Amino acid sequence: MKGSGANTVLVTGGAGYIGSHTCKILAQQGYLPVVFDNLSTGHEWAAKWGPLERGDILDRNALDRAIATHKPSACVHFAAFSYVGESVAVPGKYYRNNVAGSLTLVEALRDHGIDQFVLSSTCATYGVPDRVPIDETMPQAPINPYGASKLMVERILADFHAAHGLRSVALRYFNAAGADPDIEIGEDHDPETHLIPLVLDAAIGDRDSITVFGTDYETPDGTCVRDYIHVTDLAKAHVLALKALEQGLEHRAFNLGNGQGYSVHEVIASAERVTGRQVPVRLGERRPGDPARLISNSARAATELQWSPQISNLDDIIGTAWAWQQRRAQYRDRA
Repeated sequence: MKGSGANTVLVTGGAGYIGSHTCKILAQQGYLPVVFDNLSTGHEWAAKWGPLERGDILDRNALDRAIATHKPSACVHFAAFSYVGESVAVPGKYYRNNVAGSLTLVEALRDHGIDQFVLSSTCATYGVPDRVPIDETMPQAPINPYGASKLMVERILADFHAAHGLRSVALRYFNAAGADPDIEIGEDHDPETHLIPLVLDAAIGDRDSITVFGTDYETPDGTCVRDYIHVTDLAKAHVLALKALEQGLEHRAFNLGNGQGYSVHEVIASAERVTGRQVPVRLGERRPGDPARLISNSARAATELQWSPQISNLDDIIGTAWAWQQRRAQYRDRA
């Protein structure tokens, strides 16, 4: 199946968690998402709304072939490593893939005359903020190689806009959570580091307990507070960003979050309500570099993209993750 030019979008990393959800929304909106993924962390079963091209963003020849075959008019870029702890231990892996790979990608797009680009970025580019909620005018001072690598890609996009006319949107999101409400796809990482699936694994006994890292933060219950944004809401933001580029937007960054924070204890309590099960908890020491509170100010996205979260209640977010958690095994059996 080949693309149709103006309605075809190259989605790098489209077999991953957020990428696959975005492909579903793209397809619903009349686009043909062409997934370009090396399947190192993504899943073939998650690429179900368009063609799958197996390839690596560091492989210029593979990129050229995929672009020449499908003739996309735009690219949505998710293909990146995203484990903060691993980035500290193995920084070269992150700079090679996230930075050099992204550079290879945008050079290929430039040479094929594609000038619309949506980047999956992160609030990790802000580092430890002076205040919350965080808006796009605040300094970007990442404290780990993962955040630094994403900030470098944002700089590449700015420079390619100035030099080559590449029009781009960087979406800096907070904590992606939940699963497709239709339960067709969902979160399946190995290793899993996200709090909500770890808590649900503890609820059903797939792990002995969940460790709470630090109970002495300056927050209402002493545990870290984070802004959880449903993955389908994130996916919709990517499509709105793409449409804004189609309508002439040049170069912009947007924060994506709920604008409210939930503590680790609140997440555990919500999971217990949703599942009807007790979650075994262990208390641990603080992890280095964990800010007490990370909450988004997403007013710019609301005003300029007409975007707002539709699944914002924590129990509802965890409810979709729980439904997926119960169905996930059948996908693993199929792989």
